[in-house]
Amino acid sequence: MLKNIPYIKNYDKNNFFLFAGPCVVENEEIVFQIATKIKEITDRLEIPYVFKASYRKANRSRLDSFTGIGDLKALGILGKVRDQFNLPVVTDIHSEGEAEMAADYVDILQIPAFLCRQTDLLIAAAKTGKVINIKKGQFLAPDSMKFAIDKILESGNENVMITDRGTMFGYQDLIVDYRGIPEMQKYGYPVILDITHSLQQPNQSSGVTGGKPELIETVARAGIAVGVDGIFIETHPDPANAKSDGANMLHLNYLENLLSKLVKLRSTINSL
Repeated sequence: MLKNIPYIKNYDKNNFFLFAGPCVVENEEIVFQIATKIKEITDRLEIPYVFKASYRKANRSRLDSFTGIGDLKALGILGKVRDQFNLPVVTDIHSEGEAEMAADYVDILQIPAFLCRQTDLLIAAAKTGKVINIKKGQFLAPDSMKFAIDKILESGNENVMITDRGTMFGYQDLIVDYRGIPEMQKYGYPVILDITHSLQQPNQSSGVTGGKPELIETVARAGIAVGVDGIFIETHPDPANAKSDGANMLHLNYLENLLSKLVKLRSTINSL
């Protein structure tokens, strides 16, 4: 699967792969700063890397929340990351009409968790021919993702990935059920664990999502230990002032140390 993604490197190193970047495109300077840093780290650690950023945030609690700098402007920046850094890029889409538009700039189209059952959206994404990463809804059992996969396959596209981002636990918390990783892997497609979104605390009274970034390493280690194929981490040079999801993001300065530990852990798991 990985070798089918343009610009991907190190896919033959028997390592986990990484989706990482900011939550949303804020401006070109920050995007390029993050891409430069993560590319350096992943090249050195031989981790297959896909740059991640949303060009627009469509699912916000409050009307005054930051949603983006404009679709085409943000997509243009993602296209520059792809071309100038020779990196594959993933971004999420929210409606059928966005699929073809975003496909011109990125290599992987991501279906947000809340939209994973939207048949028309999945079909439109599949028909672009791009790799499709479907996030498991916080409200779905792992084995229910079979039907989302089938919608992509039956639309003529066999390039599918699945991402777990935690399951709702009450109103303001998420938990990761690690049994779901092998459960979804049995369908034969790569399974990714979204570390940082699994640590969100949604539905806060302020209308701004909280988070527990101090548990990022704990969740990531556990995911690698149970054999997840890839991990997803949102990171930023200044999470406290990030435009979106800063409360659960990893500071960019801490990423190399975390990934170095995870590579060692993966090597140990591979030897068992």
